[in-house]
Amino acid sequence: MSNMNDVVGLRVPYGKTKAQYQTEFDPATATVWGYFNPKGGTACFSLGLLKDILAHDQQLIANDGKIEFEGALREVNYYVTGSRIPRVFNLGGDLALFVLLIKARDREALAHYAKLCIDNMYPRSQSFFSPTLTKIALVQGDALGGGFECALASDIIIAEESAQLGFPEILFNLFPGMGAYSLLARRIGMRAAEDLILSGRILTARQLHEMGVIDVLVNDGEGVTMVNDWIAKNAKRRNGVQAAFRARRCVNPVTREELDAITNVWVDAAFRLKDRDLKMMGRIVHAQMRRIDHGDVTDIAAEALAEERAAAVG
Repeated sequence: MSNMNDVVGLRVPYGKTKAQYQTEFDPATATVWGYFNPKGGTACFSLGLLKDILAHDQQLIANDGKIEFEGALREVNYYVTGSRIPRVFNLGGDLALFVLLIKARDREALAHYAKLCIDNMYPRSQSFFSPTLTKIALVQGDALGGGFECALASDIIIAEESAQLGFPEILFNLFPGMGAYSLLARRIGMRAAEDLILSGRILTARQLHEMGVIDVLVNDGEGVTMVNDWIAKNAKRRNGVQAAFRARRCVNPVTREELDAITNVWVDAAFRLKDRDLKMMGRIVHAQMRRIDHGDVTDIAAEALAEERAAAVG
């Protein structure tokens, strides 16, 4: 499988090159390419990664949809989000941190984490408040929980065949509280969204493409090429396409108030979790680590459930 750091076109790094969120700019198409590049642990939304993303995106917003590039402000037409971690887009919330904070009964810290997630998610869902910016998620690996939510906040989701996506939170007696209900329901309807969320199933990119969640499905290794092809194909009608995506948000608006209210429900629910639930959360973290370090786990949720059954027998 190729990754987003395959060079296609002339992309130049800018911003903080050692940050956990690394960015490149293609001046020919005015495209920002943003890469998740978490340091250590699992490829999840750690506090450090969330803060690095937010620092970049806040500057984009402050500059009215432009970035500082080679000494000048350049308008951004497209913003592509992907990952530098092989086989992984993003595994979602920092479950190890959740366990620590819940056990410590530190509600303030968990609420702060949830707010930071929405500080990132809401502007992304609104195209960073720019009328001329289109967001593309390039999913070349697992997108679970918050990682799936991040992809859903994009206008277009392009996914490679081997990618797996889903919301495993119900396995540890919780739900995805950082935008899943709001964003998924606006793509496939509330009933279908709720069925997927409450199932805990991890689905293939092909299955989600057939459901209408993923917009473009490509063979492994062809994701970057498809992004560039999609941009080229729509270049002459870019204004109309971007306006249509803005109209979509008018028809089904996602408000900051809605997202904040749901995160409050999530925090309340998190502090009702029992020891068994926290143990399952830990098993999912263990499966994530094996998936990243050894590649011997094909389904994180199934692996965690198998470990739970083995522990019960033992």
